[in-house]
Amino acid sequence: MSTDALKKRKAKVLRSEGGTPEMKRGRGEGDCQDVRVYNEEVELDGRDPEQDYQQYKQTCESLAKLMSEIQELKADGAKDGCAEVEQKRMQSCIHFMNLKKLNRLAHMRLKRGRDQTHEAKQKVDVLHLQLQNLLYEVMHLQKEISKCLEFKSKHEEIDLVSEAEFYQDAPQEISRPHLTKEDPHQLTLARLDWELEQRKRLAEKYKESLATKEKIQKSIEVKKEHLSSLQPGLNAIMQASLPVQEFLSMPFEQTQKQTEIARHLPPALYVLFVQASAYGQACDKDLSVSISGDVDEAKALSKPPEDSQDDESDSDAEEEQEKTKRRRPTTGGQLDDKRREMLKRHPLSLCLDLKCKDGNILHLYFYYLMNLNIMTVKTKVSTSTDLSTAISAGELLNSDTLVNCLFTNDQGRETPNPANRYQFDKVGIVSFVDYVGELGHPYLWVQSLGGLHFPSDAPEGVRIGSSLSASHMETTIKLLRGRVQSRLALQKQFASLEHSIVPVSSECQHFFPAKVISRLTRWTAITHQDYIDLPFTKHVTDAGLAKETDLYFLGVVERGTARLLAAVVLSPRYPEISPLFSLSLSWKGERSGHTDDNLRAMESEVNVFKSELQGPRPGHQLLTNQIARLCVCLDVYLETDGQDDSVEGPREFPREKMCLRTVRGPNRLKPFKYNHPHGFFSHR
Repeated sequence: MSTDALKKRKAKVLRSEGGTPEMKRGRGEGDCQDVRVYNEEVELDGRDPEQDYQQYKQTCESLAKLMSEIQELKADGAKDGCAEVEQKRMQSCIHFMNLKKLNRLAHMRLKRGRDQTHEAKQKVDVLHLQLQNLLYEVMHLQKEISKCLEFKSKHEEIDLVSEAEFYQDAPQEISRPHLTKEDPHQLTLARLDWELEQRKRLAEKYKESLATKEKIQKSIEVKKEHLSSLQPGLNAIMQASLPVQEFLSMPFEQTQKQTEIARHLPPALYVLFVQASAYGQACDKDLSVSISGDVDEAKALSKPPEDSQDDESDSDAEEEQEKTKRRRPTTGGQLDDKRREMLKRHPLSLCLDLKCKDGNILHLYFYYLMNLNIMTVKTKVSTSTDLSTAISAGELLNSDTLVNCLFTNDQGRETPNPANRYQFDKVGIVSFVDYVGELGHPYLWVQSLGGLHFPSDAPEGVRIGSSLSASHMETTIKLLRGRVQSRLALQKQFASLEHSIVPVSSECQHFFPAKVISRLTRWTAITHQDYIDLPFTKHVTDAGLAKETDLYFLGVVERGTARLLAAVVLSPRYPEISPLFSLSLSWKGERSGHTDDNLRAMESEVNVFKSELQGPRPGHQLLTNQIARLCVCLDVYLETDGQDDSVEGPREFPREKMCLRTVRGPNRLKPFKYNHPHGFFSHR
């Protein structure tokens, strides 16, 4: 029954809307004008939103009322198929259809509102763009107007003659007073024409002056050629007079002045002056010698320091006895005066300038301590180019340590004269090292160069008691020049190392594989005490290989999670004495050469087999080559380490190096030796 009622209701609705689809298809073309097609958009134009809203509320209320009535009927025991329940269900369906229609109309009304809003926004955007274009045109026109108002003609920069002078000097055909006095524009044009005419006349005069100048210049050149032709004749006369100068012993003026001053040098400095000058003239043109100081004060020294020392001590004793009777003695002040007198230098000093091949100059300033009878030296390096100052290279060119240990164990801290110890006890000087910074270093090789020999242990290479000879001078000069070149090379290398760059020269590229993954991440200078405190350097300090005169550095090489510490001992005699490396690896725990045989093998690669890394003579690249070899060894160490099979995923350090055997022997040593040009690693 309910199904039939629904069908009847649907047919009724279709008839009210214009008939069923079959009925519509059955109508002829002539009836098309009478058929009204239902369109909700057309209906939407004639509906009021407020009425739809009220209808929506009424429909919702009716639907709720019907639902409550159906619920009450069912609560009273009515069955689902009863007529009253079916009628109320049909009314509820009609209300649902009405709600759906109102919902569609609401969505269509919302879409239409959005479309209208979008069209209005587009119109506003178009109008805004037109406004901006108009504003831009206005701004452009204003700029053009400003340019026109600010325009200045070139003639305003020209300093024209006054109007009175113009009418007085200019001809009638240019001035035209009948026209220019009434028209300012014509007056300006006329004045410009007169200025142009005057400049043309001045240009003609300028050309005439240039022609006159060329004539005079040619005459001057002729006279210069005549004067220059006299120079060869004068040179020939000077050349012809050389035998006369040699016969009369008449050296040049500068040499004569130096010789006159050298007469007042103390014996030790005079010996050094003569030997250095002779060696420079005969063997080394880059060695120059000069004398500086107060010549008048040197002339005033009438007595030798040795003779006057005892007299002064006796006179000082008598003066002290007299002063004690008159006033309270000041022991501290007297000792200070005696110390200054004891450490007094000769007023004249000697300067040796040793020029290297790269243009750098080593300045050696030699002094003579009269009462101590020893020589001291101070150093200074002048570079041809500004070197980048590296923090770790602070001690390389330090004047106090530059020529330290030039010969073995020659530190220049204490005086080599045994008699000075007794002299120091009289004036309360505990150690001469406290005065080294002011007076200079009394190296043994300095005493040998000055001909001073004392009965003390001589450093290796210095022949005590022998006279100064060309061979000894040559050896010392070569060592000094090599020391400067090695320190300058180290300073450049340290500047690169502090930026995590290990410089390798083209001559040493074949020592290393093409791909090195481990990188130097840190390079710093440390003190001797810091080096001793490191736990993995105990074997070096116990062996006595770490001295206070050495330089100490700490490098850090990293790859992934592995971190290798390298403590380096750099001897002052580098590269003659190679750097000494001590290693500690932080990876899967702390390891060192005491606990890991492979780390000990890595130390051997850079310390024992250093001759393979020497490079071209004189071997200034040894340090950087050792660091580069250390990076290669760390790659081999990490890549050949066995991987735990229980751990899945890629290896932390994939194997990049080609090795014949990864380990060998009971110690499981790794192949650290690189074979060039084959490119593989093998065991020693």
